[in-house]
Amino acid sequence: MAWGVVEGPTGANGGTPTSEGVARGGPTDFSALTVSAIAEHPFGAIEFTGDRWSLEDVRLVAPILPSKVVAVAKNYADHAAEMGDEAPSSPVVFIKPSTSVIGHGDTIRLPVSDRVDFEGELAIVIGKPARDVSREEALGHVLGYMCGNDVSARDQQKADGQFTRAKGHDSFCPIGPWIETLLDPSDLRITTSVNGQVKQDGRTKDMVHDVPTLISFVSNVMTLLPGDVILTGTPAGVGPIVAGDTVTIEIEGIGALSNKVAKKA
Repeated sequence: MAWGVVEGPTGANGGTPTSEGVARGGPTDFSALTVSAIAEHPFGAIEFTGDRWSLEDVRLVAPILPSKVVAVAKNYADHAAEMGDEAPSSPVVFIKPSTSVIGHGDTIRLPVSDRVDFEGELAIVIGKPARDVSREEALGHVLGYMCGNDVSARDQQKADGQFTRAKGHDSFCPIGPWIETLLDPSDLRITTSVNGQVKQDGRTKDMVHDVPTLISFVSNVMTLLPGDVILTGTPAGVGPIVAGDTVTIEIEGIGALSNKVAKKA
C-alpha cells in the first residue's frame, strides 16, 4: 500500500486542501493512480473519508515531516571505494535536519558550492517508537519505505571534515513520492538518473549493513519516533548536479522521486 500526502483540487472556499491518503493502482503508472483520503494518519488503523481524486489532479508533497533524518555513510562497498575509503565494520551515521526535507516535484536549491552531488538511497520510515530494539524486532517498527536523495555539497564536506553543513542545506533531502508499506527491502533495484541518463544502478542486497541492522543500531543510540526517516546509504555512481538538471531516484516496488535543480535564490 502506498501512502502519501497530497495537495488536493481547489476547494469551494478557494483554498487548496492538504490530505493524507492511499494511492491505488500501481507504483509506476502515475496516470492510472487514484488517491483515497484517510481520516487521520497512517500510524494505526486506517479509516477512509470517501474523498478520492485522480493523481493527475493533485500535487504530491513530502509524505512525512520527520523529527529527524538519520543518514548512513558508506553503506555500499562500491561507493566507499569510489570515495577512497573502505566500508566500515559498523554503521557510520549522521543527522540531516527536518528543514532539508522536500517532496516529489519540489526543487533542489543549490547553495554556493563548487560541487553538489546526488545520492540515491532507500529511505526507511519508522512506524512506532524504537528504542534499544534487537535486529530481530527491527522490522516490526517500520511503517514503510520511500525513495530518498542525500544531496551533498562535496567541497563543504571536504573543508569541514564532517557532514552537517554539506548535507544539511534546505532542500537537500528529497523523499517520496510516497511511503510503500508492503515491501521486502532486502533486494530491490535502485537507480538514479540525471536528465534521463542512468548514473547509479545498484541493489539493496549489496548494503554492508542491512535494514534490520541499521534500525537496531540507530535505536540503540537514539530513540526513533513515528515518522522518523533512516537513509540507508548510496551505491556507486554518485556525481554532480547543476542548475537546470532533473534528478530521478527510482526504486523497485516503490516508484520514482523526481526533482528539478536550480540555484538558490
